[in-house]
Amino acid sequence: MLKNRKFILLFALLLSLGLVLAACGGGDEKSSGNSEGEGSSEGSSEEDSADYTVGMVTDEGGVDDKSFNQSAWEGLQAWGEEHDLSKADGFDYAQSEDESDYLPNMTRLVRNDYDLVFGIGFLLEDAIAEIAEQNPEKDFAIVDTVVDAPNVASITFAEHEGSFLTGVAAAMKTNTDKLGFIGGVDSALINKFEAGFVAGAKSVNPDIEVDIQYVGNFSSAADGKLIATRMYNDGADVIYHSAGAAGNGVFAQAKDLKQKDPDREIYVIGVDRDQYEEGAIGDHNVTLTSMVKRVDTSVIEVSNQGLNGEFPGGEVLVFGLEDEGIGIAETNEEAYTEEIATAVNEWKEKIINGDVEIPKTHDELKAFEEAL
Repeated sequence: MLKNRKFILLFALLLSLGLVLAACGGGDEKSSGNSEGEGSSEGSSEEDSADYTVGMVTDEGGVDDKSFNQSAWEGLQAWGEEHDLSKADGFDYAQSEDESDYLPNMTRLVRNDYDLVFGIGFLLEDAIAEIAEQNPEKDFAIVDTVVDAPNVASITFAEHEGSFLTGVAAAMKTNTDKLGFIGGVDSALINKFEAGFVAGAKSVNPDIEVDIQYVGNFSSAADGKLIATRMYNDGADVIYHSAGAAGNGVFAQAKDLKQKDPDREIYVIGVDRDQYEEGAIGDHNVTLTSMVKRVDTSVIEVSNQGLNGEFPGGEVLVFGLEDEGIGIAETNEEAYTEEIATAVNEWKEKIINGDVEIPKTHDELKAFEEAL
């Protein structure tokens, strides 16, 4: 009996040892197979996604400005969804109330170990330059301006091209031959919107009048509304805004006027994203069109480049009409007629083919007008 018991114990021990060895051998075999197969690639991608995080800092307009910042945040959210990441774990934003928040917000995201930090807007140029120099191991991106640093990707757009097309649309739509342009901050960037818009309108009608005013910021909807009130009172029936959240005041005034007089033809041209919804008032809509600037697409593209180890540090990226980084919305089919769409598309082809050079500055606009 004792011998049998010893035999059974020995057999059980050997059997257990065999199972352990088989399990270890199976694990090695699986590991070896995955290192060369598709499974390894997928596992690596998931691990990389979990390890690479992206944050963004808004300018003073805020993340829900219905324009520039919101478009960037929508892009970052789409990137997170694409890689099955959740807010805070893989991506997040820091909202700035004014310029004093830019650098502290950047610093907080860096301390929270985000691998890539976006500065949304040219107003964050100095903050990005400073934080990038202090943290050479981190990736940074700035939208709408250029920061010359090896760890900064500069994202720019051909806003003057899209603005030219909105000018064509506005000139064809106006009944008064009076248009308005409301900018946020008078700067080289917003001057591109202004110059392109005026050039497009003048290309249709050299005698058209364009009233140009700047809010002085990108956040005061009240100031935007006040300027729009003056312009509409002076006879402008189409106003193009490039004023961020301040542009919400332009929509507010146009809708107020439309509500008081539903038969009055009065319009706003939106910016950065399709602002059709912002123009809804009852059965009407005061948004003629919008100059769509694919900030969302650029955020996704640069984030993916960083995730894949191909971050374009030190490069200046330009998104324009040709690569659909800039476009014009056709959502309001009632106001944006086939006649307008046909004319806009003809000019679009001319721009893409290089048949017309769109001005970006006041000096270039002056020369453009003199040549008409």
